[in-house]
Amino acid sequence: TISRGTASTGTTRIGNRNLLMAYVHVGHDCVVGDNCVIANRVSLAGEVHVGNWVVIGGHAAVHQWTHIGDHVMIQGGALVGKDIPPFITVSNNDPVRFACVNRVGLSRRGFTPETISQIHDACRILFQSGLNYLNGCEEVEKQIPQSPERDRLIRFIRESQRGIIKPYSQSNEKDE
Repeated sequence: TISRGTASTGTTRIGNRNLLMAYVHVGHDCVVGDNCVIANRVSLAGEVHVGNWVVIGGHAAVHQWTHIGDHVMIQGGALVGKDIPPFITVSNNDPVRFACVNRVGLSRRGFTPETISQIHDACRILFQSGLNYLNGCEEVEKQIPQSPERDRLIRFIRESQRGIIKPYSQSNEKDE
């Protein structure tokens, strides 16, 4: 089902060339970009923003007001309650966490190996260094050459209203 817009924004928008599979729910006032694949039984609560070229695995649920960046892949069954920056894949651990850079998806969409490597280096700082995200953004600006992708990643994190998903963790233990 696709819900209509409410007094909040007045519009629910679905972009072009998307595949919404069986039993997908798109809540009121959502924005879904272009070229997305949203698998069976995914639920997007109200006012969720989904970027371009996003893949959401089956049975995932996304909390209201969550933002998902461009070129993100979300593992099936994930319960997404925080914003997901562009270019990454997330696992459905409890809570959802950074898993890796979406290298395959980026390569398929024409990103150069150099650009993918630069995104990878930025994500290593942001999600694996142990720095908090604001300090991580500053470190990325110091260490990674300026590019549209680097700037988009940093801007997404700095503008997040809900907070960013958890960083990478080698342990399967749940956070307390």
